[in-house]
Amino acid sequence: MNDESEKSVVNFGRVITAMVTPFKEDGSVNYAVTEQLAAHLAESGTDAIVVCGTTGESPTLTWEEEYELFQVVQKAVAGKAKVIAGTGSNSTNEAIAATEKAAKLGLDGSLQVVPYYNKPPQSGLYSHFLAIAKAVPDLPLMLYNIPGRTGQNLQPETVARLAEIPNVVAIKEATGNLDQASQIRCLTPPEFKIYSGDDSLTLPLLAIGGAGVVSVASHLVGTQMQQMIQAFETGQTGVAAQIHQKLFPLFKALFCTTNPIPVKAALKLQGWDVGGCRPPMCDIPEDLIKTLESVLKDLSLI
Repeated sequence: MNDESEKSVVNFGRVITAMVTPFKEDGSVNYAVTEQLAAHLAESGTDAIVVCGTTGESPTLTWEEEYELFQVVQKAVAGKAKVIAGTGSNSTNEAIAATEKAAKLGLDGSLQVVPYYNKPPQSGLYSHFLAIAKAVPDLPLMLYNIPGRTGQNLQPETVARLAEIPNVVAIKEATGNLDQASQIRCLTPPEFKIYSGDDSLTLPLLAIGGAGVVSVASHLVGTQMQQMIQAFETGQTGVAAQIHQKLFPLFKALFCTTNPIPVKAALKLQGWDVGGCRPPMCDIPEDLIKTLESVLKDLSLI
């Protein structure tokens, strides 16, 4: 990643699954199920897996657990899917240390969330990501903007500045704001990839120059997500719209309460032993399980 032209060769694919972290009954990480689920995803439409992102409950994982998860998933999907390590933090030094450690494993990239809680201004955000990028110049970085969880929006102008850094190659745009995504697209070079952070906005984002999705629904419908994106890319927009409309109830059901509570419940309904969520996350309410079950049955997923 030594010059700007190399950015174009970094390709995480169309469908990136933000993978859940399976837990045992005692709350410890279930590495055996992690391995099985990762292998399944790689065979079911997933091009790359984000390990230890929001959906993977990163706030309640230790760095030791995360490092082990990176290695387990890397081994499980070797040659079949790429692995992107969620190593962001609201401490720049902590993010650098975790990202350097992940880089030594030879992973394919790192997801870097906007620092949460301390709410730095745009200049602070730029300096934060620049410092991480400089620390791991050969590791492709994907920015992750989700102001609903971080309390701060990474502005399009700041994204454009960051996109000039050779190994800052993509953004997971989870503002739910298509105007913001459009502005980012206008301000960044075409090789800088914009991924939807919301399953339901994948198709609209493609229409304004997006590359794909960092998905929760792909745990269940990865192949269909691939089909939708490929249909759009080959000019079959009507087919893409039909797939979107079919999957839309699922997209909404998986966010009926805080992610990853619903997707873990859905996976359990399919027979996956992913366990519950770590506190302060909680179990899904009974009425929402019934809604989820109905949607899954309608799509023949259970």
